[in-house]
Amino acid sequence: MKKIHIIGIIIIAVALAVVVSTISNSSTYAPFKTAIENEGSTFHVVGKLNKEKDFIYNPEVNANLFGFYLVDNEGLEKKVLYNGSKPQDFERSEQIVVVGKMDGDEFHASQILMKCPSKYNGNQQDQLKAVSGETDVAS
Repeated sequence: MKKIHIIGIIIIAVALAVVVSTISNSSTYAPFKTAIENEGSTFHVVGKLNKEKDFIYNPEVNANLFGFYLVDNEGLEKKVLYNGSKPQDFERSEQIVVVGKMDGDEFHASQILMKCPSKYNGNQQDQLKAVSGETDVAS
């Protein structure tokens, strides 16, 4: 075999290994129901924090354990445990995406992604008036 053929085969093998590893590490967005049915598979679950229930976080005992209750977009609530510290401004988040796997009746998250309220959404009417040059004048 020529050297060019051997190099071509090596390049194809490396490319194939990259594609296979990317596919095996990918996860999809799903509700808790799907994660329960496929326990052990990694999923992204989108939901809202249940602010009526307390957090599980005691940094004096274990600073790397944080837990909370998440209600997914279909209304199913599950306890989420995260091996890490509590994210800053967690309570203010509008939407939460947890990446992880179901383990029994708990979702074990490896990542927490948050969508926090934008400081630019408030008072849009005043911003529009300021841009257009209008002022509020009481008659």
